[in-house]
Amino acid sequence: MPIHFNETTKEFHLQNDGLSYIFTIIKNRQLGHLYFGKRIHHRESFQHLFKTQARAGMSNVYEGDLEFSLDIIKQEYPAYGTGDYREPAFHLLQEDGSRTTQFEYISHEIINGKPGLIGLPATYTEEDEEASTLIVTLKDTLIEAEIELLYTVYETRNVITRSVRFLNKGEQRLQLTRSLSANVDMFDADFEMLQLSGSWSRERHVKSRELISGIQSISSTRGTSSTQQNPFLVLKRKSADEHQGEVFGFNLVYSGNFLAQVEVDHYDTARVSMGINPFDFNWLLGPGEVFQAPEVVMVYSSEGLNGMSQEFHSLYRERLVRGYWRDKERPVLVNNWEATYFDFNEEKLLNIAKESKELGIELFVLDDGWFGKRDDDTTSLGDWYADRTKLPNGIEGISRKITDLGMKFGLWFEPEMVNKQSDLYEQHPDWIIQVKGRNNSHGRNQYVLDFSRKEVVDNLYKQMAAVLSSSPISYVKWDMNRYMTEVGSLALPAERQSEVAHRYILGVYDLYERLTSEFPYVLFESCASGGARFDPGMLYYAPQTWTSDDTDAIERLKIQYGTSMAYPLSSMGAHVSDIPNHQVQRLTGLEMRGDVSLFGMFGYELDITKMSREEKEEVKQQVSVYKENRRLIQNGTFYRLLSPFDENGNYVSWMVVSNDQKEALVGYYKILAEPNPGFKKLLLKGLDRNKEYAIEGRQWSYFGDELMNAGLMLDNEYSGSTKPQEEKLGDFRSRIYKLKEIDK
Repeated sequence: MPIHFNETTKEFHLQNDGLSYIFTIIKNRQLGHLYFGKRIHHRESFQHLFKTQARAGMSNVYEGDLEFSLDIIKQEYPAYGTGDYREPAFHLLQEDGSRTTQFEYISHEIINGKPGLIGLPATYTEEDEEASTLIVTLKDTLIEAEIELLYTVYETRNVITRSVRFLNKGEQRLQLTRSLSANVDMFDADFEMLQLSGSWSRERHVKSRELISGIQSISSTRGTSSTQQNPFLVLKRKSADEHQGEVFGFNLVYSGNFLAQVEVDHYDTARVSMGINPFDFNWLLGPGEVFQAPEVVMVYSSEGLNGMSQEFHSLYRERLVRGYWRDKERPVLVNNWEATYFDFNEEKLLNIAKESKELGIELFVLDDGWFGKRDDDTTSLGDWYADRTKLPNGIEGISRKITDLGMKFGLWFEPEMVNKQSDLYEQHPDWIIQVKGRNNSHGRNQYVLDFSRKEVVDNLYKQMAAVLSSSPISYVKWDMNRYMTEVGSLALPAERQSEVAHRYILGVYDLYERLTSEFPYVLFESCASGGARFDPGMLYYAPQTWTSDDTDAIERLKIQYGTSMAYPLSSMGAHVSDIPNHQVQRLTGLEMRGDVSLFGMFGYELDITKMSREEKEEVKQQVSVYKENRRLIQNGTFYRLLSPFDENGNYVSWMVVSNDQKEALVGYYKILAEPNPGFKKLLLKGLDRNKEYAIEGRQWSYFGDELMNAGLMLDNEYSGSTKPQEEKLGDFRSRIYKLKEIDK
């Protein structure tokens, strides 16, 4: 049993082979935190880890006791107003205006397995023996409210998940103005904080800073998890790097407004908090009502950032993604967007599909422009029926013609948005997110539908289900191209207007759940102007996400590297596009573009019919290589080797190793040529030190320990003098190394 309870000392110890998490019921019957880190032995008492001391300036709970102060006690789920001046985990406004609460321990339960969260995505178990869950119930008797804290520890993963439920069992109406999902009070603040930040076309860049006194936070108030910040943060020891050292990772399984922060107090201890952003959030909790907060995934690693990432990757691949496509190899696709934009007809699409099929591509995706009267982005969102001027035989006709070629067919939707020039808006102008009497800002000429309203979600479900059921559709790209403004709903009363953003996300989850349940064999890919909603919440419904609208190979090195901090290769849509690149106008070779995209869910975003014979042959070879390795790429263990975010990030490398360590795939990328460079080698990771490996294209064989310690010697670069025979000259060059165990 990985959860121990010491009856005498009232301590909980969540433990597996890699980690321990310990907390206790303290003197005032609240919960005090004792330890989170590498596994330690269980013992009958951990009270020596609990520290108090009389200090000047403190507020004390009990008269005559000058030591017991919540200002210095490490807590599990801290409240407001009782002497702890750090920011609390929750805030309950009562009818008399009070915000002070006193939730005390009343009971706990330890169960096998992991319960689901109603209406919200969450990690799961398939067998009860995989994990154990602790449910601790706290009660405030004055207001007759309860809090349930849920902790799950996996048996073989260095993972603990946290979530919280609020239950109003009294008669008054409570207002939940702050409801974070997890709080961890660390012993010290001797960490660097790592985050994933950016903007459209440069999502999830790795940013790092040393913790200092005060609050350092990342957040979104845009209605989505956003491109600006990702709901993920890391605390790493200053000596830790990719391959060694102590690292703590935190990720919120949620797709809306979030807050992730670290508060360093006046004693240099760090409080980590994560959950729904309290900004513009207020949830009215009436008598008998329950509020469920989303889940936080917490990972501990003693093996650096790669060790942390590998725990996230494995968990998300195997116990967050669900259904038919979880373990199935994903198809190589071609998307028509950058090939045609809105300017296409059935003949043009069929020509692209036919030539793509000849090159081994398996799935044709029809992107924006197929519906209503959609010739540009000013019209028709909300009207999900085929434009018969472009597609005289409708979606049913084009999809059957493409499937008759032996390809699968996919379709783009943007169900959460509407244009004012649409039948849907003309019939239901009240169905958009809006505030009565105020101007409605637009983004990309579109408005956000009010998914807090059931009738809106029902309408979109009926429209999408009608299309999906009438045609052989194997894939859906679900886009979302603008953030929220003027956040309000004409259907909710004034006292519930601050619930709109969260209710909206619940509506999105509801629509996803209904469609994925009715069409279980359709592969859904989430997209939000590229990567504006790349979060674990989306992966629960859509096993892959369009990583970024930016398909430039050089920019993708940073984007995919940063994304891999939390998210597996199986979640990253990665396509080869045309040059000059449509986002940055850079010219890179087809080989480089293919070698970067190889480490993701592979496809093309260009007009195959305009390629030369030589380029088509190269595409054919790329597709073949991907098919040979896609199971390895999708399910293997990923290692980051050389970072584009280093001070000299001119060389980037990563690799993926099969679970049996019999094969590996290494990507090595040079951004700019250097004058008269020295010799270079690459220290590989994750191999079996005793296995002997052959490397395609090389004469010699190598033992795993040699490749990991002496390194893989790289080809000579141009020195300005004699040119090696097989060197790759100039900027933007790449090399893929395939390793296979020699079968003796």
